[in-house]
Parts: sequence; C-alpha cells; structure tokens
Amino acid sequence: MAGIALSVVVEKLNEFAPENLAEKWDNVGLLIEPFTKRNVNKILLTNDLTENVMSEAMARGSDMIISYHPPIFAPLKRITQKSWKERIVSICLENKIALYSPHTSWDSVTNGVNDWLAAALPLASAQPVLENLSNPSIGAGRLCVIQGELTLGAAIDRIKAYTKLKDLKVAVAVNRNLESPIRTFAVCAGSGTSVLKGVKADLYITGEMFHHDVLDANHQNIHVILLNHSNSERGYLPIFREILRNMLKDYQAIQIDVSEQDADPLQTY
Repeated sequence: MAGIALSVVVEKLNEFAPENLAEKWDNVGLLIEPFTKRNVNKILLTNDLTENVMSEAMARGSDMIISYHPPIFAPLKRITQKSWKERIVSICLENKIALYSPHTSWDSVTNGVNDWLAAALPLASAQPVLENLSNPSIGAGRLCVIQGELTLGAAIDRIKAYTKLKDLKVAVAVNRNLESPIRTFAVCAGSGTSVLKGVKADLYITGEMFHHDVLDANHQNIHVILLNHSNSERGYLPIFREILRNMLKDYQAIQIDVSEQDADPLQTY
C-alpha cells in the first residue's frame, strides 16, 4: 500500500513536539482518526482549518490535515450541518481525512513557533519566558538578547521583511521613539497577554494583547508590536514542512503542502 501509516506520522509528530508540552487547557494530538485504516499520501498544513481550507484539502486529495489551531476545542454535542466546525468534522469523517493539531506543544518546543518568531531579529541568546518544569530549555514564549544594537524603527523593518507583512500595529513606549535602542525583546506567538505580562524587556512582539496591557507595557518603557494573532504563527508552517519531510525521509515519499487558502481573518483596507 502506497504512503505512510497514519500511526507512523503521528509518532513522528509526537517525537518532535510531545503532547505533554501543551498547556493543560489545550486540545492537541490526533483529533480525528478514520475508522477505516488508510495510509497517508498527502498532508496539508494550515494555521486554521476553515471551510475554505477544508475545500482546498478536498481538492488536493489530502489524507491528513495538520492544523496548528485545534478545530475541535469546545466539546461537540452533535455533528450536524448547522455550524462551520461541525461541517468540517463531518467532511473529515465522511472522506476518511485524519486531523492532527499541535498548538501549544509547538509553542514550547525547540525550533518551534516561538523560536521562529524570535529569529525575526538578530539573536545573541534566547530562553523561555515560562520554563517547562521538566526541561527548562523549553517552554512558553522567548526572552531574547539582541546581537549588537537595533533601533525600534529598524526592528519594525526587519519584522515586516521576515514575516512578509505590510503592516504592523506598534505601540511606542512612553518617552521613547522609533530611534530608541532595543537590546532585549520578548516574543509570544498568538496571544501574549498572560505570558508576557511583567516580563522585563525593551520590546514585546506578539499577535495580540489586551488594550490595557499594552498601555501598562508602554508605561513601563516597553514597546509593543502586534502582528495579528495568526500572522504571528502562520509563517512557521513552511519551516515545519521541511522539518516533517526530514522526519519522514526514511519512509516512502509523500506530498506535504502548506495551505494557500489559510489567512488571518483581519485584513487592512
């Protein structure tokens, strides 16, 4: 039978980012396993499994979807056609498409989402903001020291180029400006409010933060750059595609694609 057994793909995914690295509130791992065993020949990577991405997966003939955000989070009491998430689950079940979500396990692991985001600026060192109890070298967020010196304006330009984003939301710290030097920065992919709160750094980089937490940071001489939630995560997918290809290199070659329909819902007009 062509392809790779689903169990092998899941095993490799867990070797890279064990499920126990995820936050306790999260819902990670294999979320949909087809009843009929079917080898994996085509994998689609996406940040969010929307109906547009689901249609793309069907058109590509995907056997498996790896969705960074778990489409199944709150418990489902029924699977009907009334809501978009129920429809996605029903399509996966009907078409024997496996669904896997890593979410916060990818945030914590070395060479994961937060390490990708931190690499937007030149690094002298990086360490987790919240260390994992069993392994202090991994954990949520990253607290980083800049290699050399960078102004806020230069940091903005580098982040735009790195993430390929045209616009960023920037909150300049009180009594600071775009020429202010940046020596340390902290990142948290997605929502950084809880992870970054109280962290001492010149700059926070995250997807989103509560309004009053941005104000608090600014009044503590900390600049804040917001990319929008999924824009602070999505750019990692091409990186992970190569990681996954390498992990599966000893098995039969399969097709691994990054979704072309996946996009942040918030656009600038």
